[in-house]
Amino acid sequence: MPVNLQVPAREALRPVPGVEIGTTMAGIRKANRRDLLVVRLPQGAAAAGVFTTNRFCAAPVRVCREHLASSGGAIRALVVNTGCANAGTGAAGVENARRSCDEVARLLGCAPQQVLPFSTGVILEHLPMDRLLAGVGAAVAGLGASDWLDAAEAIMTTDTLPKGASREVDAGGRRVVVTGIAKGSGMIRPNMATMLGYIATDAALPQPLLARWVREVADLSFNRVTVDGDTSTNDSLLLLASGASGVAIADDGAPGAAALKAAITEVAQELAQALARDGEGATKFITIEVERAASGAEAAAVAYSIAHSPLVKTAFFASDPNLGRILAAIGYAGIADLDVDRVDLYLDDVHVATRGGRHPAYREEDGQRVMRQAEIRVRVVLDRGEASTTVWTCDLSHDYVSINADYRS
Repeated sequence: MPVNLQVPAREALRPVPGVEIGTTMAGIRKANRRDLLVVRLPQGAAAAGVFTTNRFCAAPVRVCREHLASSGGAIRALVVNTGCANAGTGAAGVENARRSCDEVARLLGCAPQQVLPFSTGVILEHLPMDRLLAGVGAAVAGLGASDWLDAAEAIMTTDTLPKGASREVDAGGRRVVVTGIAKGSGMIRPNMATMLGYIATDAALPQPLLARWVREVADLSFNRVTVDGDTSTNDSLLLLASGASGVAIADDGAPGAAALKAAITEVAQELAQALARDGEGATKFITIEVERAASGAEAAAVAYSIAHSPLVKTAFFASDPNLGRILAAIGYAGIADLDVDRVDLYLDDVHVATRGGRHPAYREEDGQRVMRQAEIRVRVVLDRGEASTTVWTCDLSHDYVSINADYRS
């Protein structure tokens, strides 16, 4: 069960003017479930994205990068399938990704380069193109009949529930909408991106500004979440601006720009945290804060060393205050000149370690009280500088092994 996470209310995911959604049950891998999504954008819309750093990136990632570059971000449609990642599929996989774009473009009357394809699911298998292309036709025919909650359901794989978030903000005296969805439950690790995510606004933004914002937002959200330390082949985050509100944001100094960027960041952070809350087999949601590091990179290295440790994560699952495992993870994070006598470790309100060892007032029952909670905060103070970072993760349970052992069945 996900940790303090619920299916978003349908009405809470606000429509984004100018953005049309169509979904269908194409039977890509399993019958009787939404597994194909088409999103249509109006003429003049802009898009920007960040993608996986995995060198075995999926065919749709390659095509997305090409189409964003050749179109200058003037994107008119997205097509997303679940059930098959179209990764590790060679030249045939790239051709199939392009064929899906061709079909969407034909049906919508735009150029294939204005369509972005996305896939998620099993790696090393080819797309069933007959079912996918038929599904494209059904989703296009139903544009406008589906909403953002349907879209969130259509991109799920091992997620236990759909993930979405919305905000409305005042931008230059007019209301602007921001709505986003994401999928991800396993194979989640920062390095951009860590899942499939789509965030749209009805403001108008130039593509260069969108491209910078999506990178900066990702670094504050999806690049700060990890479930298991694995970077997927298909990870993608897209930021879309339909322009339908008539509010134009030309640069960071424009009226409403700061408020809009803050809203986009809030949506991204809510979605990113939802990935950890719904981590495969998760029973605990854990926030790791590293303070007073010499640099942001150093703070992140310590945070991820803790977040990726199987020993730490299994101790959280067992509610076992075996907190020396956290100290060990700090120690092997790669800071060669770390003075352990200056490090302090806290578990929520409990001061666990100081001056290189156990805090004199620390009691085992205090640590266990915190470890039993569904949400836990780990705070590490390095006393080396002024940099800090926050990472969100989850525990590692028996169910994680079961889910991944049975993933293809």
